[in-house]
Amino acid sequence: MKTQTESSSLTLDVTGMSCASCVAHIEKALNKVPGVTQASVNLATESASVQGQALQGEALVAAVENAGYHASVRTDAKKPVTAQGSNPERNQFLLAALLTLPLLYPMVLSWFGQHVMWNGYLQLALASPVQWWCGRRFYIGSFKALRSGTANMDTLVTLGTFAAYGLSLFHLLSGNSGMDALYFEASAVIITLILLGKWLEARAKQQTTAAIRALQALSPERASVMRAGVESEVAIEDLRIGDELVIRPGERVAADGEILKGRSQLDEALITGESAPVLREPGMQVIGGSINLDGQLHVRVSAIGTETTLARIIRLVENAQAKKAPIQRVADKVSGVMVPIVILIAAVTWLAWGLWAGDWAQATINAVSVLVIACPCALGLATPAALMAGTGVAAQSGILIRDAEALENAQAITVVAFDKTGTLTEGKPRVVRTVAFDGNDRQLLAQVAAVQQGSEHPLAQAVLQAAANIDSKGVIASDLRALAGRGVSALVDGKQFWFGNQRLMEELGFAAELLATRAQESASKGYTLSWAAVESGGNKQLLGLLQFQDTVRATAKQAVDQLRALGIRTLMVSGDNQASAEAIAKVIGLDEVRANVLPEFKAQVISELQKQGARVAMVGDGINDAPALATADVGIAMGAGTDVAMQTAGITLMQSDPLRVADAIAISRHTYRKIRQNLFWAFAYNMLGIPLAAFGMLNPMLAGALMAFSSVSVVTNAVLLRYWRPTNSR
Repeated sequence: MKTQTESSSLTLDVTGMSCASCVAHIEKALNKVPGVTQASVNLATESASVQGQALQGEALVAAVENAGYHASVRTDAKKPVTAQGSNPERNQFLLAALLTLPLLYPMVLSWFGQHVMWNGYLQLALASPVQWWCGRRFYIGSFKALRSGTANMDTLVTLGTFAAYGLSLFHLLSGNSGMDALYFEASAVIITLILLGKWLEARAKQQTTAAIRALQALSPERASVMRAGVESEVAIEDLRIGDELVIRPGERVAADGEILKGRSQLDEALITGESAPVLREPGMQVIGGSINLDGQLHVRVSAIGTETTLARIIRLVENAQAKKAPIQRVADKVSGVMVPIVILIAAVTWLAWGLWAGDWAQATINAVSVLVIACPCALGLATPAALMAGTGVAAQSGILIRDAEALENAQAITVVAFDKTGTLTEGKPRVVRTVAFDGNDRQLLAQVAAVQQGSEHPLAQAVLQAAANIDSKGVIASDLRALAGRGVSALVDGKQFWFGNQRLMEELGFAAELLATRAQESASKGYTLSWAAVESGGNKQLLGLLQFQDTVRATAKQAVDQLRALGIRTLMVSGDNQASAEAIAKVIGLDEVRANVLPEFKAQVISELQKQGARVAMVGDGINDAPALATADVGIAMGAGTDVAMQTAGITLMQSDPLRVADAIAISRHTYRKIRQNLFWAFAYNMLGIPLAAFGMLNPMLAGALMAFSSVSVVTNAVLLRYWRPTNSR
């Protein structure tokens, strides 16, 4: 086995777990391994995520093996997510049911007043294969747990069924084979029902992972590539950056890339959540996994393997599903001590009924009921099953939730703070007017364009586009310097030149009243102003101004309305002047505006809101707003899911659509609600079931049925999240 060293994280595939006690025991074992800083085990995905320094795969696997389970280091990042063991579970259940049904025949007849009883040795012959063959998994699991000094669900099932089987065998061999002395059907029914529950649970777990399996299936196995003028078909693993893909109508895009030629509509629904096809033309980017609908495309590959957008989405979702929600800590603490406590309760039940009531047979049956009904399976599945379903369906809608903590924080958000440019607006401003105070508008635009050459800022791009038809070759700019949150400076034709916002002009010494007078009319229309100034002969003078207008996103107002319907207050944090920002806010319907805020001070605004008791989500582009995204309770990055956005934000929206902000909070609330429902059911089930069993009000067969039903119910409840849809898809 390969040793993994100098790694910050490793994933193990773990088998043999049966309940939340197993999870707690494996985590405890892994945390004792040198170098491990944190270990998180997921019962639903049968995996363990380990973080630390210089981790060694052999040491981690050995720790799991010594704890009584089997493990292997996951080396294939594209390992498919499947429900493990669904066919073996089904086959074991069917065999157990075939042998158990005859044992129930006399009991069914007794309901109709007919008293029939099978020969005791025939009952033994039917029950023994169920006990020792179909139920062997429980004995193997309990033996491993015993060997490592722990107890789990298998221990409870083994003790319970063996007690009923053993008591029946003792009575049979002692010559007491009456109807009230043999309980072979009880032990057989318990095992059969638990196997049924495991089979249904496996099927339900498969449904919780349907979303991520759908994402994994998006990547085709082969691709058509043009190399040296010859088209050939290669395996997806053999693609190289720079390859030219040939994508025909109906085919999936094999990797991320840039369109060289061709024009077509692409279906990106399962990747970005955009339900309508999108037009892609030469020079535009395409995402691997999207479907080419009509025209033929030639695409230059820009990312392959684990670096593609699809691979990063899958990795992000898998990481989110592997981590635990803070709410699960309570369940973990309870499950860690639950099995020993249940065994103690069963022992007290047995002694109480035997000593006080004098009926040791009934004492054994009641103790068996306690052991069987108290298995903590539902506790272990309650949170991860809901997380898997919720994060999966969110990813299919273009909402990437980084981890369980982000999801738990998102459901409690009370204030959403938006950046303006690129978030509430299209982020593609245009120059609507150039005003040169000396009347030479074209010359001023040429000077500003020279200063903005090479800049990627949206306003710079707007200037360059506006000046595209102006001959500015005679204008020479040098010593370009970016002034963060204010503008730029340069030497233009040998003179110091500035272009920026009102804050920069005030820093240069121009009167605020003069600037405000000039800006008032433009700002009231929602225009953004930038000023040009020059220093000549030791004196600074204003040259003029440019007015910019950015288009408000079509869904911005609807997004704010959706957030208000969720009881969330909205806020815009912008570097624009107050009048301009308020004009935009009025159109959208925002509750509050914070204007004239530099990027480095946006985080301070978030902190102030948090000190007032608000739970704040910051929505930005994930790059310029990184400090604010990191400061917020939840950072929500809008855009194409860049690495910076995914690393900084707790939630990444693959579409630059503010409506997805409300959807992200809505799915977080739905998922968290399912988690709470599942945990409530798991706790309430045991709180009610154990006392009823101890007082003899539940027979072992009913206890087994309820135990199996509890696990299936929490997973089935989580599966309902699959039917959630974002706002514009409902």
